[in-house]
Amino acid sequence: MRIFGIVLAAGQGKRMKSKLYKVLHPVCGTPMVGHIVGLLDQIGCSQKIVVVGHGAEAVKAYLGDKAEFVHQQEQLGTGHAVLQAKDLIGSEEGITFVLYGDTPLILQDSLEKMAILVQDEVAAVVMTAEIDRPTGYGRILRDDQNLLAGIVEEKDCSPEQKAIREINTGIYCFDNRKLFAALEEITNNNASGEYYLTDVIQILRERGEKVVSYLTADSSEAVGVNDRLALAEAEEIMRQRINRQHMLRGVTIKDPATTYIDATVTIGADTLILPGSILKGATSIGEDCIIGPQADLTDSTIADGVSIKYSVLYDTVVGAATTVGPYANLRAGTKLADNVKVGDFVEIKNATLDTGSKVSHLSYIGDARVGKNVNIGCGAITVNYDGYNKHMTLIGDNAFVGSNVNLIAPITVGQGAFIVAGSTITKDVEEDALAVARERQTNKPGYGAKLRARMLRKKDNKDNIGGE
Repeated sequence: MRIFGIVLAAGQGKRMKSKLYKVLHPVCGTPMVGHIVGLLDQIGCSQKIVVVGHGAEAVKAYLGDKAEFVHQQEQLGTGHAVLQAKDLIGSEEGITFVLYGDTPLILQDSLEKMAILVQDEVAAVVMTAEIDRPTGYGRILRDDQNLLAGIVEEKDCSPEQKAIREINTGIYCFDNRKLFAALEEITNNNASGEYYLTDVIQILRERGEKVVSYLTADSSEAVGVNDRLALAEAEEIMRQRINRQHMLRGVTIKDPATTYIDATVTIGADTLILPGSILKGATSIGEDCIIGPQADLTDSTIADGVSIKYSVLYDTVVGAATTVGPYANLRAGTKLADNVKVGDFVEIKNATLDTGSKVSHLSYIGDARVGKNVNIGCGAITVNYDGYNKHMTLIGDNAFVGSNVNLIAPITVGQGAFIVAGSTITKDVEEDALAVARERQTNKPGYGAKLRARMLRKKDNKDNIGGE
């Protein structure tokens, strides 16, 4: 049985009060419509159609070839929106999910259960939920046998119907051909003058088709995002789900309320996530790591046994048993091998540090290739930019770079070389050489006292002039 998916994403989203199109607002790192399209992939959907209107180009640019697109020129209602997909799949055999692009909290398990129901001579399945405050949602009507009798939109509800707590989530699964046949009969004879998809349910019932409901146990699946308040609510619910999944898989999250993990992040067992940590994008963390407190990781790959605290990492690869921080900033293109140490207030960009090397504190390493077992002292920097171009620094295995050393790139420091503290190196250093590049120290006896006396006289003269 083929599975189709239609995602309604044509609404303008004025209540978001944003230049960003509504369904592109992220929830836990992924735009809402991306959550929905990804969910359809997870259930084996063979053809995904996104109905676009306002902001069409932005949605197309984000999704690319992950879906097909149809354009709803006028916003004439949900039924009219679904009808735009007729030319693509209207005559196909199979089942079709209709989902909204601003409902990111739908669960895979619910869709799979709905798919099973619709294959049992059922024409349509409606996901429903019971909520305490149903205002704004369509209400579920049931007959004397407690079977689904219809759906009434909020604007068309009687006072008695408005008191009903079971609501339509807007999530449907249809027999595909029966869906499009019923869509041909819907009208806009209602308070809004729109073509409601909910009318399809009544049409199918009048034809004698079997229509059933699926009451979700998790009412948060019904949350649709129409403003920034609902966006924050959806973010909080999804964050709780994500943290819970990681903890059930063997990750310790010390304080879930202050830990933010994107839906795309993977974490190995026995890793400890400490408070204030933010893990984003395609970040992958191995086993037995200690992440945080206050670690901010984006699109980074972390091997087993790594410790990272009070640090920011972006597009960085960290090898096993490496330590980072506190207060390190690892920028795009940083690659640390196993057993590397990056200490406090160190910044690294587009640089590779091989096994066992150390940059312990207060240094900048940019556009560099650092070999094995290299020690880079406090305050050392690679001077990689000449105002126009970036240049490379190459440091061989077992080299020692002293404190407050400037390596003026392009430059090569050979294996086993020793660079004396305070040197500014402008020429290549040969293997096992000692490099000194600083003026020889000169001590002048008694000059300290003379200098102090001179400075005091200047200060006294200045104070006397200011007092007159």
